Amino acid sequence: MPQETLSEQILRENSAVFEAMVNHRFVEDIVHGRLSNAVFERYLVYEGAFVETAISIFALATAKARTIDQKRWLIAVLDALANQQIAYFERIFAERGIDPGTYDVDRPEVEAFRQGMLEIAQEGGFLDIAAAMFAAEWMYWTWSKRAARANFADLHLKEWVEMHADDEFAAQATWLRQQLDDAGVGLDASERHRLSAIFGRAQHLEIAFHDAAYG
Repeated sequence: MPQETLSEQILRENSAVFEAMVNHRFVEDIVHGRLSNAVFERYLVYEGAFVETAISIFALATAKARTIDQKRWLIAVLDALANQQIAYFERIFAERGIDPGTYDVDRPEVEAFRQGMLEIAQEGGFLDIAAAMFAAEWMYWTWSKRAARANFADLHLKEWVEMHADDEFAAQATWLRQQLDDAGVGLDASERHRLSAIFGRAQHLEIAFHDAAYG
């Protein structure tokens, strides 16, 4: 029997926390059409602030990447974050009349997520960053595929969900998974388990971050 890939091991070892996140109250409220405007808008402000941190995280990944192909891919990710996702938040805030300055973006759960993910990138290597961002992006892609089938009264929410269910986002999540699988072949058991633990830590941070949207 072939050895399970690193990503298969990671998803198996973290199945409980992963399922808790993809079935979070925030996700279920979207699926069932009951997410309030207040929660969605608070979440948008928190998430918009984190995108700037994500730029730093992927910049560190670019610096620590081992091949030029990895660097090219990550440079494209940085371009999308800076020129597409940031622009999305700027537009949505303007259209909804949201003033991010009136929100508590420094609340403990939000700051713990930002700082925790950034520390992984600052202190770890390329694979550490891949494991943490695989946790975030595989999670978003998984629940967004399901949520995209919901009936949306809020077109901004529909746009947000579809952005994370589309082929471009799927390609990014799959690319991160492939980086882990390619490297995992040559890793010993302790290193594979360490990367799995990073994935689990990121999921726990995500759960608390999504809890915070409820105020």
